[in-house]
Amino acid sequence: MADVDAKSGAPAQTDIFEGWDALDWKQRRERRFQRWLSAPGIEFQSDAARQAYQERAQLLIDAIQLKKPARVPVTTSTGYFVGKHSGLTKKQSMTEYEKVAAAIVKYHEDFMPDFQTSSVAPAGVFEALGLNLVDWPGKNLSDDTPWQYVEAEYMREDEYDTLIADPEVYFRRSLLPRFGSAFAPLASLPPFTDMVEATTMLFAILPYADPKVVQGMEQMAAAARECLNYLMATGAAGAEVAGRLGIPSSFAGLAKAPYDILADTLRGTKGIMIDRFRRPEKILEASERFVPIIIEWGVRQAAMSSGPLVIFVLHKGADSFMSDADFKEFYWPTLKAVMKGLIEQGIVPTMFAEGGYNKRLEVIRDPELPAGSVLWLFDQTDMAAAKRALGGHSCIAGNVPTALLALSTVEEVVKYTQDLLDTCAKDGGFLLENGAVLDDAKAENLKAMIDTGRAWRG
Repeated sequence: MADVDAKSGAPAQTDIFEGWDALDWKQRRERRFQRWLSAPGIEFQSDAARQAYQERAQLLIDAIQLKKPARVPVTTSTGYFVGKHSGLTKKQSMTEYEKVAAAIVKYHEDFMPDFQTSSVAPAGVFEALGLNLVDWPGKNLSDDTPWQYVEAEYMREDEYDTLIADPEVYFRRSLLPRFGSAFAPLASLPPFTDMVEATTMLFAILPYADPKVVQGMEQMAAAARECLNYLMATGAAGAEVAGRLGIPSSFAGLAKAPYDILADTLRGTKGIMIDRFRRPEKILEASERFVPIIIEWGVRQAAMSSGPLVIFVLHKGADSFMSDADFKEFYWPTLKAVMKGLIEQGIVPTMFAEGGYNKRLEVIRDPELPAGSVLWLFDQTDMAAAKRALGGHSCIAGNVPTALLALSTVEEVVKYTQDLLDTCAKDGGFLLENGAVLDDAKAENLKAMIDTGRAWRG
């Protein structure tokens, strides 16, 4: 891996980032866009594939910048459907990597979305880590049941101060051992800050010889090798999709809202709701502590990818999870701070608003976020209202329903898609996409959505 600049997160040897500190956010983003358009590392099999790649990338660049593209960009967000389309069970979609890779290629050949999509996570990595915060097909679930989170209060209510003092040490010593068996031995390791000079190192390194620590490290190495096997198989599929079909990958990485880190995995839904009454100041302090950590995380991922988008899957900010007042107090301020930090580094925060955000629209049209800097993907939000609220401010995407794609007729899908385009796409700033991650659909319905979007000219 190339050296990475400590401040910008950019590959040090890449002259795209020369003079990075002197650039404003738009100039930085333009350099990321140009890197994406140049398709570094992709071996195109024809001039036509290269041209198709660049044309597709430009469609999204124009939409993000609130321009009207040559046509509406159309893509899909998929999970198990990629494997299902090739006849794979959900278990096979998480375990048989070569079959998954072939399914990824077939999916893109058959549907030709404008941007790449992927399958689901590799169960072998979960198994190697001994994870207990998830169940998957083959582990407590049948072969055709989707993987599921096992929600619990993995972080205890009296541990906020320890988390806030040093999140990384807290994760290693307290939280991760509760997640999975591979992490448990690492709790005994001293912090690296003990190694301030040669003599202190003599004692700081001793725990690394502990057989339990060695076993834990070997278990993590096995998980890493399993992950590499998965990424090599699916990465080769992605390279073929880009090089032969001219379909780019747009995402540089994934991130989370600070509040969601607490509410999803650490305290859980019940725990965080109680905390909002009993210790609201600790939620706020912990969320603020996560802001620079998440920004650095996003920048690091973007340094290793040419794609300009970092996607946030937003969970607990939906209308049904908290009041407007709580959203404004607990959820939005720190999420906005993270978004601003990524925007400043030329990254496009892509906000997948799961559930309904009908009550949030005026809040997320925030004047502190520059116009044309964010992409919002909506699931169950009224798209006409979203267009009214965010038009001229943010690119919006969505929201063809999963139920429509799975249960309705082609004619119903075409009508819904045309109405959606007429409502949201006439003046640009729109990306057509299904509203939620797709595990099940009628192939003819999904194709109808894509073809309708590709043909629409408004």
